[in-house]
Amino acid sequence: MKLSFTSFIGILAITPTASAFTLTMGTGNSFGRVFRISTWGESHGGGVGVQLDGCPPRIPITRDEIQVDLDRRRPGQSRITTPRNEADAVEILSGLNPEDITLGTPIAMLVRNKDQRSGDYLENDMNVAYRPSHADATYDAKYGVRAIAGGGRSSARETIGRVAAGAIARKILKMYNGIEVLAYVSKVQDIACENVDDDTFTMEDVDANIVRCPDPESAERMLERIDEIRKTGNSIGGVVTCVARNVPAGLGAPVFDKLEADLAKACMSIPAAKGFESGDGFAGTLLSGKDHNDEFYIDPETGATRTKTNRSGGIQGGISNGENIVVHVAFKPTSTIAKAQSTVTRDGQEVELRGKGRHDPCVLPRAVPMVEAMVALTLVDALMCQQAQCELFPNEASQDERPNPMGTTAKREGGPKKNDLAAAGGGPIGLRVDEE
Repeated sequence: MKLSFTSFIGILAITPTASAFTLTMGTGNSFGRVFRISTWGESHGGGVGVQLDGCPPRIPITRDEIQVDLDRRRPGQSRITTPRNEADAVEILSGLNPEDITLGTPIAMLVRNKDQRSGDYLENDMNVAYRPSHADATYDAKYGVRAIAGGGRSSARETIGRVAAGAIARKILKMYNGIEVLAYVSKVQDIACENVDDDTFTMEDVDANIVRCPDPESAERMLERIDEIRKTGNSIGGVVTCVARNVPAGLGAPVFDKLEADLAKACMSIPAAKGFESGDGFAGTLLSGKDHNDEFYIDPETGATRTKTNRSGGIQGGISNGENIVVHVAFKPTSTIAKAQSTVTRDGQEVELRGKGRHDPCVLPRAVPMVEAMVALTLVDALMCQQAQCELFPNEASQDERPNPMGTTAKREGGPKKNDLAAAGGGPIGLRVDEE
């Protein structure tokens, strides 16, 4: 039996479970559980934007604070980014009072498109031919129609909404526990940065050069490689590393909602992202368990449980352990290039295509604020989930009955606990396990 959409909705309205039915924004346009964003708009439409729901009330946030991150993302910044000239000026439509304080209601933000050139797509072969490795063909296969000009929703312009909402998430994290989320370009092709301390580098260090690599010598080599590729009409990829400092222990949940799984989904949703690593990632497979394990110790000043190394990237068992969270995101070379490539048209004819118009020869510098935004959004969502489940009621057990505080910002009341085991002269503790 076939049902029309109208009939289907009518059945839902009369069934006992109708109260459980909710209509949300279309598939794939929303992210987050409690701190939730929905982005909208196409690259060459009237504008792009975001609705942020679940933001806590009484958070002071100004348009200028949001604009800082959007300015780091916008096109036209340098010779190694797309020359499309957009100011990306954000308009806050709802959710704040006249004193720039969040109300706890949905926050809607809009950035209007000003410098789109749809003719670059509609008046040549790109109107009918698919760009190799671009979303052109797959969007058409899925929907049977696509926004040809600018790539529609597959364009990096969609990330404006994420970055705007991410700026609010960044403010919340800073207010809650002094949490910082900073990313940088760590690799361009085979050129890796060599002298970056994840504990101390700053946003100013990152933004000191157009590559956004805080290691000046490596940045120069990266820039030379990008320019070399750019001048031939080709493109180039690499890796963005993101570090979140001062994250408390306990964020994330076992099994399907592990923190690194949520971070992976968040970062892999960014256009051109093709790989994700948490901590040592694939390099950890080359080590033995003894070499890879992060051994624990007690901080002699705070009495908190810490790790001697951070190969886990601040996450163990899918839950943050209070050390720096470190992730790496691999970005492919931009698929739109000014070199001839074999492709096919929409109606199935083989042709040769050479990309025209304005595009990034390397997405990495502009991907830095995108990665920061997605990591910040994920952490705020995880933080609010933790507050709702595990901190709704205070743990009133005595200090000796609670687990020792854990992480870089944790402190044990009264300082380190006296080591009774060491005083007794005991050797290593035996541990018998029986795991699958």
